[in-house]
Parts: sequence; C-alpha cells; structure tokens
Amino acid sequence: MRHAKALMTFALVGGMTLSGLAAAEHGGKITPALHSVDITHNGKTVTIERTSDKDAVIPAAYAHTSRACPPFCIQPMQIVPGVETVGELEVLGYLKRMSDGDRTVVVVDSRTPDWAVRGTIPGSVNIPWNKINVDVEGAFAVETEAETLNDILQDQFAAKLINGSWDFRNAKTLVFFCNGIWCPQSSINIKTLSKLGYPTYKLKWYRGGMQSWVSVGLTMAKP
Repeated sequence: MRHAKALMTFALVGGMTLSGLAAAEHGGKITPALHSVDITHNGKTVTIERTSDKDAVIPAAYAHTSRACPPFCIQPMQIVPGVETVGELEVLGYLKRMSDGDRTVVVVDSRTPDWAVRGTIPGSVNIPWNKINVDVEGAFAVETEAETLNDILQDQFAAKLINGSWDFRNAKTLVFFCNGIWCPQSSINIKTLSKLGYPTYKLKWYRGGMQSWVSVGLTMAKP
C-alpha cells in the first residue's frame, strides 16, 4: 500500500501526470490555454503552432547579432504616438480574428521579397516597405511611386480617395512587421501612413518581427 502511494506521488507532480510533464518538456503549446491557430495562407489552411522538436534552433539568417547602424539600428519601443506595439500573442489574436472571418484586419510583411521568401508569418501579405515609403522630404521620387501607394491604400487597406483627400473611416487595421527590433522597414511604413492621416489606433507594430517569431518556434510559411 505504501509502495502504491509512493508510485502515485511520483506520477503526480504539481498536479501533472508524468505524460503531461513529458509533453510540457517537449514543448508544443503556445500558452497553457492555446495550442495552435489555423489561418488561410495562399488558399490553404496552415496551423500555427510551436515546434515540438527539442533540437530546433533559430535559423541562421536570424542568428547574427552584429548589424550595421545605419540602417539596422535598434528601434524604440514606441514608434509613433498612438500606435500600439504588440507581441506574438497579440499577432496570433489578429490572425485568429482573420480566420474567424474578420475582413477588417491585415497582417503586413514589410520586408523585401528576398527576405520574405525565406519564410513569413502565415496569413500575412507581403507588401515591401519601399512600396509605401516616401523620402525624407515626404514626397515621392517619381509619380509612379505615388500611384502604387494609392493602389495599396485603396485596394488592400480599404481607404478611399475623395476629392483629393484620404478617407480612412473604413480603413482596415494593419499589423506591420519586418525582421526584428533592428529592422526599420515596418517602422518606416507606419511613420509614412500616420503622416498621411491613417488613424494611429488602426496601426499596430510587431516590433520583434521574424526574429522573435522564430525564436519561440512558431510556424513559418512561404509568401
């Protein structure tokens, strides 16, 4: 009887069975209450979860710690007053909203295609930062750049151009990210849009970007 009790004590550690401890040690869950998020990416359902491979490491592209500044300077925690800085769980929350049919949210990968092709957040759309960027004087080098931005604002972000002025009342909530806290691409886009009058409460910034995403073992997809 005493032996059986000892076995029971061994099998229940902190209210968790040995099999539960093994699963927890092996990883997999995002939070104790969240295992995964399903999202449509390129017409297919992708399940975002944490890797259960205990030998997984950060991809080499995100393992370098030396970055030339400029342009790869460490970004501040708040990029524009009124723009919320978010983390992985908040990004997953927006992706879940999208999965549930919310068409008012867009997760934007601001990186250039050569980076995006290495892997992106499932459910995001790749709009390279230089398609939205303006120069330091707040103007476009050529007229075609302004036309490209106008198309993006209207066709992808649901803004309206009325009598030469932008109407953002029904514009979508945008969640921007790029490579990491040293990457300025998404922050430049947010600054550009806020200067154009895009409501700051509709702009979100995933500051950690892909480097943080892969560091916690979350699923990537091809753009």
